[in-house]
Amino acid sequence: MNHGCLYLIPVPLGADSANASFTTFLQETINQIDEYIVENEKTARKFLKQAGLKIPQSELTIHDYGKHKRSTTSTKDYFKGLLAGKDVGLMSEAGCPGIADPGADIIAYAHKLGIKVVPLVGPSSIMLALMASGFNGQRFTFHGYLPIDKEQRRRQLLAAEQNAARYQETQIFIETPFRNNALLENILKICNDQTKLCVACNLTAEDELIISDTVKEWKKRKVDFHKKPAIFLLYR
Repeated sequence: MNHGCLYLIPVPLGADSANASFTTFLQETINQIDEYIVENEKTARKFLKQAGLKIPQSELTIHDYGKHKRSTTSTKDYFKGLLAGKDVGLMSEAGCPGIADPGADIIAYAHKLGIKVVPLVGPSSIMLALMASGFNGQRFTFHGYLPIDKEQRRRQLLAAEQNAARYQETQIFIETPFRNNALLENILKICNDQTKLCVACNLTAEDELIISDTVKEWKKRKVDFHKKPAIFLLYR
């Protein structure tokens, strides 16, 4: 029996950015499958409705691989439909599955089983921020979250700044939204005035804000990123 395909289905980044996230192929795809592996069932069902799902939601099979479920459920338990020949969609909490997202484990296991993986076009906050920064898009490193420990964070920021200068390599970070202002303060305190910083906040939303400038000029700004999804980029 042939296996099904695992479709990687992007989810809008913000509550009011659904229309900026859909493609015709995505809408066609969600109306051809009725089984999903998702990080958050409530978010997934809301997105499917917004995206134009015609299949009654009561007919969907939704597997939850959220934080608490992952510790009690084996990855292989999500693959019964795929192994039986059904196409299945994979959705993250927001953005693209597998990018700064635990869905990467699902995708890796699909490859291990020889299941075809099909990525759909959609919003990635990391890529959108890099596109809009004006920094080097040919050489870049995504660090994920920086250490919480102050000294470790200082050392990693300095190392990232050195790599940006030495290799002309864009350095990309994310932070828990309620720590954004603290990270901004750290960057402005630790990094050289001539280092360039871009912060891309609430991407694709109506109140999207993207500022790209030197650390020296950033020190003159009064911007509040508290509890707002943001991407931080450094470049020299």
